[in-house]
Amino acid sequence: MIYLKTNDEIAHIKVSCELVSLAIAEVAKNILPGISTFSLDKIAEDFILSHDATPAFKGYRGFPASICVSLNYEVVHGIPQRERILKEGDIVSIDCGVIKDGFVEDSAYTFTVGEIKPEIEKLLRVTKESLYLGVQEAVAGKRIGDISFVIQEHTERRHGYGVVRELVGHGVGKKLHEDPEVPNYGKRGAGAKLQEGMVIAIEPMINLGTLDVHTAHDGWTIYTADHKPSAHFEHTVAIRKDKAEILTSFEPIEEVLKERHSLVI
Repeated sequence: MIYLKTNDEIAHIKVSCELVSLAIAEVAKNILPGISTFSLDKIAEDFILSHDATPAFKGYRGFPASICVSLNYEVVHGIPQRERILKEGDIVSIDCGVIKDGFVEDSAYTFTVGEIKPEIEKLLRVTKESLYLGVQEAVAGKRIGDISFVIQEHTERRHGYGVVRELVGHGVGKKLHEDPEVPNYGKRGAGAKLQEGMVIAIEPMINLGTLDVHTAHDGWTIYTADHKPSAHFEHTVAIRKDKAEILTSFEPIEEVLKERHSLVI
């Protein structure tokens, strides 16, 4: 069942969205060679708790950490670990959710660790572009398939990348995952009709090579079958009449990257 939010509820959700964006920005300050993924998780958790909020992922279906930290060929749901150390040339996806005042929000950003190969930089750029193409379709009167189609068109058909089928975007609000599902592939005019008051997370998960993925022995980490890199960017948006309202923000994240003279995709 799709739960339509009031304008007041969306305003509350936006507060959570601003916090999740700031939490990822705080993590971004520390994405450097030599740091462990466990340390990044601790930074995020401390930041969220210090702002009177709760990490949405920790304990969700048994997930043991506050953020998902996925390296290189890991698509999503990477579990932070003390022995996993970032190194020059890595890419790392940070997926973060918070609960504040009863509302849940979710966002993700894929970072570079130092210099990366040109083809991987292009993968990140195209994936991020596809996110915003999807957001442009997220207006009342259109359908979920319109979002799905433009993401697939840009990433798979135009650039030859693999679009993950097993994982999708989703509605958000009182729960981390609500209806409707928002696939990154599909047909125009298909799926649920978009209505004002819907709040959805659009999150392209795009692979440099095959679309096929596997689940690691930890039961969580999803990785590409050919071990080629994967990129992940995610915004939470509210459906409006003429233009989607993006509730999360990459601005604080990219301000950190600029200050550190890091690559901004």
